[in-house]
Amino acid sequence: MSATQNAALQAVDDPTLLVKIFGKDRPGITAGLFDTLAAFRVDVVDIEQVVTRGRLVLCALVSAPPVGLEGDLRATVHSWAESMKMQAEIISGHGDNRPRGVGRSLVTVLGHPLTAESTAAIAARIAQAGGNIDRIFRLAKYPVTAVEFAVSGVETGSLRSALAASASALGVDIAVVSAGLHRRAQRLVVMDVDSTLIQDEVIELFAAHAGCEAEVAEVTAAAMRGELDFEQSLHARVALLKGLDASVVEKVRDQVRLTPGARTLIRTLKRLGYQVGVVSGGFTQVTDDLKERLGLDFAQANTLEIEDGKLTGRVTGEIVDRAGKARLLRRFAAEAGVPLAQTVAIGDGANDLDMLNAAGLGVAFNAKPVVREAAHTAVNVPFLDTVLYLLGITREEVEAAKTHDED
Repeated sequence: MSATQNAALQAVDDPTLLVKIFGKDRPGITAGLFDTLAAFRVDVVDIEQVVTRGRLVLCALVSAPPVGLEGDLRATVHSWAESMKMQAEIISGHGDNRPRGVGRSLVTVLGHPLTAESTAAIAARIAQAGGNIDRIFRLAKYPVTAVEFAVSGVETGSLRSALAASASALGVDIAVVSAGLHRRAQRLVVMDVDSTLIQDEVIELFAAHAGCEAEVAEVTAAAMRGELDFEQSLHARVALLKGLDASVVEKVRDQVRLTPGARTLIRTLKRLGYQVGVVSGGFTQVTDDLKERLGLDFAQANTLEIEDGKLTGRVTGEIVDRAGKARLLRRFAAEAGVPLAQTVAIGDGANDLDMLNAAGLGVAFNAKPVVREAAHTAVNVPFLDTVLYLLGITREEVEAAKTHDED
């Protein structure tokens, strides 16, 4: 047995003290506790501190003091706590915390609101799956309540399956990802445009100017439900635009409405070093403008053919369909130098499914049922920036990115 293994085994049996301090939070409490403990020559084994609505809970696991000094340590800590108008509890024991179980995951729960009932049910499902909740941390309280559970003891895929069925019934959104460094290394986010980045279907905006909006909308809806081949439906819809004056392009650009939270999502991701792109079954005449306005790194869509100042009713170049979106995700990842496993894809329609499944994390955003069922996770609130919480980004980081841009 190595010296390191020997030391580890001995540490399991070493006497330790769990020192708990709780009361009204204010500056200096943590420093004061450890200043008090320092006089007894103890070593710090573990620390955990939580502040909720101004109330502090500080736990310090320390080695036992030299023989004969434990009573003095207890009396001194209690006296210090009383002087700070805090409460103290000291528990004797042996060794460190028990090792976490194999398999570590992060479970992000989005609620609007997050109820006690749904929280209880999620905790119960985790336990039933064989998982243990090691830590709970609130990521955000606006525009939704976002809470992250660190879970060990169960494989990520099994935990995701166990929780997936609960989300809809509980009225919350749940994402389960593996814990580890790669979580923050997801450096490419690619999203659909129509009904994801923007609130509109671009071809319907064009169709409104051509007087065939209802007909086009019907075909679009069927295609997004997966009932029609996308390329055939695209050609059929674009043919209805034949003869439309090219000046309508600028009018459509002006009509496009960003989804609430879209600017915040992109601004925050860019500030944190992510690359961001869009792929669309719509048209470059709009996506190129969005790329410039929003500072996107990548953009690809179909292109409406224009001749003599008129739309011809045809598209030119490579068709961006369901398979094309997944292909472009891979291309963007290669150009960005990001492994596919560290990409995030966001979409709402059947046309996005291949892309969502190819990405390291596929997010169905206010999506059709077939897409919600197939994606890694779903977001069903109307704020695109809630996707940030699935990446472990806190509301404080979001606000910091906003402040930086305003400076």
